[in-house]
Order: sequence, then C-alpha cells, then structure tokens
Amino acid sequence: MTNDSIHRRGDTALRPGDEASVHAEAAARTSGVRIRQMRSGAELDAVHDLFNLVWHTGPASPPLTGELLRALAKSGNYVSGAHDGDELVGACVGFFGAPADEVLHSHIAGVSNAARARGVGFALKLHQRAWALARGASAVSWTYDPLIRRNAYFNLVKLATRPEEYLVNFYGHVHDGVNEGDDTDRLLVRWPLDSEPVRAACTGEFRPGDARAWRAAGAAVALGRGPDAAPVPGELDAPDLLVAVPPDIERLRLTAPERAGDWRSALREVLGTLLAEGARVTGFDRRGWYALRRPGPGGQPPSTTTVAVPEKEWR
Repeated sequence: MTNDSIHRRGDTALRPGDEASVHAEAAARTSGVRIRQMRSGAELDAVHDLFNLVWHTGPASPPLTGELLRALAKSGNYVSGAHDGDELVGACVGFFGAPADEVLHSHIAGVSNAARARGVGFALKLHQRAWALARGASAVSWTYDPLIRRNAYFNLVKLATRPEEYLVNFYGHVHDGVNEGDDTDRLLVRWPLDSEPVRAACTGEFRPGDARAWRAAGAAVALGRGPDAAPVPGELDAPDLLVAVPPDIERLRLTAPERAGDWRSALREVLGTLLAEGARVTGFDRRGWYALRRPGPGGQPPSTTTVAVPEKEWR
C-alpha cells in the first residue's frame, strides 16, 4: 500500500478516491513496482538523475533542476517515484494549475530502459489519478508528441484522455537526446478523472481503434503514408477522417532527419488545422492512425456515426 492511498473498504459503495487507489495498487503490483511520493533531498536527486538518463541530457540542460523539484514537492505538488526493490525505475511530476487546485498539470514522466514494457508508466498514471482525486482535483492535463505512435496509443486508448489542442513548437528547441533537431509540437490532452471512459480504462477495459473498419464505414484519409514512408496529404472535407503517423518517428529522426521533418510539417498542417477548425479526435489505431470527426452545420458533429469511438508510450 502506498503512503498516500486512501481506503474505506467498509463503505457500501466505493468513493472515487477509493476506486482509484484500488486500481492504482493493482497496476503497481502487476508491473512489479512500489510507487510513493518523493520528498527527501536524496529522493528528489534520484528523480533528477533518472530524468537526465531517460532524456539523455547533460548537466547544463536537465529536464527539471533539483531546485525546482524541491520547490514543487515542498509546495504540495505531485512528485512520485516507482521503485523496483531499491532502484528508482520511473518518476512523474505534476503541479496544480488554474482553476486553482481543480486541475493537475502532469509536466513530465519517465521510465528507465530497464523497466520498459512492464506497465510502469500505466501504474504511475493510475497512482497520479488516485492522488489527484484524493485532493479534490477533477482532471489532469499533459502534452505528448503526436508523432510518437506508442505514446498516442498509451494516452488516447489505454488512458482514455481527450485531445484538446495542437500546440506548435510548444517548448521551443529542446537540447536533449530525444527532441534535438526537431520542433516540439505537442498535443494537449485532458484526463477527466472520474468519467466513465477513464474509470473503464483504469480497469483495463479499453478498445483500440480499427482503421480498416473506419475506412469501410466511410472515413477518408486526410494524411496517409506513401510506399517510401513519406507523408501523403489527402482529403480534408469528409466528415470522418484518418490521419497517419510514421511507424517509428524516433528512428526516422536518426536515420532520415529530413523525412522526419516532412512528417512534422505534414502533421502540423493536417492534424493541427483540423483541431483548430473544431474537429475532435475520436480514436486511435495502434498501427498509427488518428480518427477525427469534423463538426457538422452549426458546429455540431454529423448526425450519423461512421467512426467507432473507443469507450473505454510513454517514455
């Protein structure tokens, strides 16, 4: 049991914080870690070092300074660590935003290479959800790179977040081993903590999208992939649209940086424009397809549904 878990198992019906804590503990057990708040100087130094390792940064450009981590932890914000035995293998940091104390912004999260593919990221997010609900927050927001396929799947399918805004070069030019040489376009997502889709996703009840089924139902390709893995612009006027991302943008940045830049520009133009015009993301296919629905007359969604909406990677 984590130090900040709250349980009232004697209650007839579990309150939101109770349900969240139960699922958070189950996810931590499944991934083989213990998750707790990081408070001491030594613990926060370990978080600082882990982030530097994950993002391949030098001492001059850490993702978060030790001083800022101390200030965030001391002022009651969210700084957690996932431990495998005595080893810190994952961490997550968030702070409260406006309206005060109602929304937590999750600024950064990372998992070491040694703990990849174990569900540590999922466990950290469920711990964050329980922590936020116990403190009266109703939602968590964060950003992710919409070109990274596994992160889109993790955020949109496994956690059931809702995309809200495409942010162009949001962090400016970041000097690390992950973002070096590329603009930092991000998709801002909102995680309504007590919504039905989120509660279902936290129990593992989620349904990935199916681009083939969407195409069969009439969705048009707004951005596709050519035979040479290049982005291919398509149709933008259909009510239901599919937007592709490359299979592995991180490898592409290393092996073909110009092609990676083409994808950044194409996704910005297509996905960014559609979201700015009021389209909403309704699903994601793990093979690398966003599904979107354009607003109908008067700004409302079309009256007929042709794209399945899921009900129910993290670095």
